[in-house]
Amino acid sequence: MSLSRVTVTAVRNLHPVTISPSPRINILHGANGSGKTSLLEAIHLLGLARSFRSARLLPVIQYEQPVCTVFGQVQLADGRLSSLGVSRERQGEFQIRIDGQNARSAAQLAETLPLQLINPDSFRLLEGAPKIRRQFLDWGVFHVEPRFMSAWQRLQKALRQRNSWLRHGTLDAASQAAWDRELCLASDEIDTYRRAYIQALKPVFEKTLSELVELEGLTLSYYRGWDKDRELQEVLATSLPRDQQMGHTQSGPQRADLRLRLGAHNAADILSRGQQKLVVCALRIAQGHLVEKAKRGQCIYLVDDLPSELDEHHRRALCRLLEDLNCQVFITCVDHELLREGWRTETPVAMFHVEHGSITQTHDHQE
Repeated sequence: MSLSRVTVTAVRNLHPVTISPSPRINILHGANGSGKTSLLEAIHLLGLARSFRSARLLPVIQYEQPVCTVFGQVQLADGRLSSLGVSRERQGEFQIRIDGQNARSAAQLAETLPLQLINPDSFRLLEGAPKIRRQFLDWGVFHVEPRFMSAWQRLQKALRQRNSWLRHGTLDAASQAAWDRELCLASDEIDTYRRAYIQALKPVFEKTLSELVELEGLTLSYYRGWDKDRELQEVLATSLPRDQQMGHTQSGPQRADLRLRLGAHNAADILSRGQQKLVVCALRIAQGHLVEKAKRGQCIYLVDDLPSELDEHHRRALCRLLEDLNCQVFITCVDHELLREGWRTETPVAMFHVEHGSITQTHDHQE
């Protein structure tokens, strides 16, 4: 799938703009602060209804404008066109529309427009909290396992009930047992889906990484969030006094993690920033392959400041892997000469110059 048209109004410093990107490679070049990243942010908003630059959406809305909007036309894997729209008012009103209908949740956007982000903060996937790695894992499971979403919603509901009881003690014994049982059932289901996904991801990740960088002894493993040798029901029973003291459930899928190690060490403690970026790129490209295999439709990749921390050899290797995905890619850079060459002659490459919030298409490989 790919975006055939994008219209952006009142996002950050961008002037109102409509672009018709290439279905493959799109390079956005211009000085720092010109608005390149803001266009990626607008596409991210269209696919996930949230920014990757700010936890709050208010800063995304252009100064003195009442609302920001992003519209997109998506070419689906089966050839059909779908229209998406996201608007956010300064007062907080949010609207998501898919094919002219109001959407119930951002999950419907994510289903239609699967996005992968690679940016200068990507190393946080390795260095950051387990929550970031869980989000990465669950993004992949969501896109390849249709039953995951309902199990995840059941888990969240059961966790809320149990945590409320732990804090306030308002449930009777029968209700408490019922919610514990529901929590365990949903947890086992989610663990099954995650485990199957990691099993599929690991060989693709290892192959992808080997084409980018040689890291002898790097391993990827999955921790499910509780003792692998015990049932969750037993763990919950034995940890009840501590859970009550803490006021929330200590064990379960909400504590799961992905672990990347280099020998006996946490990989983030050993790898350089450039190596970390390559590992994260390999993880996200591997996810793209699994999504394509499951959905017969590709992710869209948003790559912000691709040249940073990568030498020419690794930059070219990464571009070749992105090219081999046969998907739509949006890449930002300051110096377009670093990325202009090296693509196959048959690969459509569009170039856009961004200056003071204005976007001008400057080159099309197909011409």
